[in-house]
Parts: sequence; structure tokens; C-alpha cells
Amino acid sequence: MQLSTTFRHMDASQAVREYTADKLEKIRKYFAKGPISAHAVFAVERGFHHVAEINIKLPNGIAINAKETTEDMYSSIDLCATRIERQVRKWKEKIRDHKPHGGPAATMRELVIPADDIEPRQSAPATPAPAAAAGYRVIKDESFTARSMSIEDAVMQLNLLGDEILVFTDAATGTTSILHRRKDGDYGLIETAAAKAPPTTAGSATRR
Repeated sequence: MQLSTTFRHMDASQAVREYTADKLEKIRKYFAKGPISAHAVFAVERGFHHVAEINIKLPNGIAINAKETTEDMYSSIDLCATRIERQVRKWKEKIRDHKPHGGPAATMRELVIPADDIEPRQSAPATPAPAAAAGYRVIKDESFTARSMSIEDAVMQLNLLGDEILVFTDAATGTTSILHRRKDGDYGLIETAAAKAPPTTAGSATRR
């Protein structure tokens, strides 16, 4: 497994890197043969929060992610590996059988705006202002691809990422859809559709 690492707010550690690589090799048995890439980010926050985040990318496009925080980096890595292995065991058959759907894929953009910057206004401006001058800051601006997949695969991908929401392109319709985890444990699916053109009246006549 090809592993790249990033260290933030801490010195780079070969011991931490090798420990992570060893943990990931033990999970390798669940995947079909082929090049697998992984990226691990290690960070120390507030002096005692040791954060480990591991992202794995499979050849068939499936992504797996886990992030854990403890007071010890090795414990955080252990928890990440355990979470990844638990999810992979649960979805291993669908992971092995998954094949990229191809088809259209939309490019999406995500902006992160500080909550404190969104304040009620007395009156809205007559002309909409650009984001940089609209009264709030954009502290993160990223683009991502809404991959083409079936709804079943989207459910699997949402779980493997450990996220609450997933934007994807529905392979059956070619439209952008949003899958989210509901508080009751079920999944919510928001479907979008292209605007329909108004019915044409060419060639019709009104009888009198």
C-alpha cells in the first residue's frame, strides 16, 4: 500500500509513519489486488489533542476515511485502523464487486463561511455583492467531483467516509443527488432534475 503522510503542528516522526503503515497492511487482505494509495494526516491541537486522519483510495474509485482524536497519537491511529477495518468487513462484498459507473460527473464547489460572519441585515443590498464583499469571509474554497454511482453505492460510500452527507451523480438519471443520514437512522435522498422546457405550441391553432 502506498502511504504518504502529513504532519501538522508536530515534528515528522518515522516511528508514527511506520506504525501506521503496519496497521494498514493488516487491512490490505480485504481488498482485491491492485495499487492502493493512502494518505495519513497527523496533528497535535491545543497541545494535547492528538489527531489522526487516514484516507484510502481504491483502484475502483471507492474512498475510505477515518478520523480519531485521543491524548496519544498511537491510540488515535489504532482507533482509525479499527474503524476502517470494521467498515470494510461490513461492506467487503460490495467493495469487491464495485465497478466505476462512468457517465457524467458534476464538478461541485464548497465554500466554508465562519458562523460568526453570518449576521441578520437591516436591509438587503439592491445589487448582490460578490462573496468577498458580501459581509462574510470565505475561509475555505474547494472543488470536488460528484462521482457517478448508484444509490446503493452512494449509501456504501457515505458509510465508508463516515460522513453525514454525500453529493453524487445518480448513474440512473445523470442528475446531481444528495444523500444524507437522518436523525432517525434512515437515509434521506434529495433528487434534482433539469428544468423542463415549456410545452411548444408550434403548429397548433385555436378553433372558433
